[in-house]
Amino acid sequence: MLSLTEENYLKALLKLTLEKETKEAGTNELAQLLQVKPATANDMLKKLKEKSLVDYEKYGKISLTAEGRRRGIEVIRKHRLWETFLYEKLDFSWDEVHEVAEQLEHIQSPKLVDKLDKFLGFPKYDPHGDVIPNAKGEMVVLSKKTLVEEEIGHNCRMVGVKDNSSAFLQYVDKVGLKINLNIKVLSRQPYDDLIDIEVNGKKSSVSPKFAENIIIVCNDCRETKPHKVTRKR
Repeated sequence: MLSLTEENYLKALLKLTLEKETKEAGTNELAQLLQVKPATANDMLKKLKEKSLVDYEKYGKISLTAEGRRRGIEVIRKHRLWETFLYEKLDFSWDEVHEVAEQLEHIQSPKLVDKLDKFLGFPKYDPHGDVIPNAKGEMVVLSKKTLVEEEIGHNCRMVGVKDNSSAFLQYVDKVGLKINLNIKVLSRQPYDDLIDIEVNGKKSSVSPKFAENIIIVCNDCRETKPHKVTRKR
């Protein structure tokens, strides 16, 4: 059985490498995500290498082994299912679910997780628009970009956020944005690059920093990208 810290490292590595063609991450990149010192990350990576969960040389590039990827996907699946449960069934707001799910994701019961998945109707996305792996470890990856990249006059759809902090999510609510809502990019201000958008008939001006954290996709832009793993019972 892995420790909570080991699971957190595998989850972080998976997030960093999931959509990279090289499937590799750097020690500093990982340390920054986990808010630890590079030396601390290096010590943990040595332990994960000893357990054949990562391929890694000191302060070099890191990649997950097949087993490390499988374990990382399991943690992410649990986290996102618990977020969905808290949001849909217990009326937690979407800015509250992440912290609680961080605790629940370490429950070691595949049967419970499978029953939770079935109870929720096998959801594909969590409240923040992140993909939920299925029981086989397969994920649907969106062809997506951020709102700051969208062209003027285009319509797009919000499918997720990059920033899960409470402050940011509360600001998203204030603007009137929600997952799967359509957004029209009206214009950009030449002086300060503020982006004028329209959501449900309501016009707002948002900063480039805000727009960089709103993940969008065109309708009919989804494609399947499986990450298959073998479940161990």
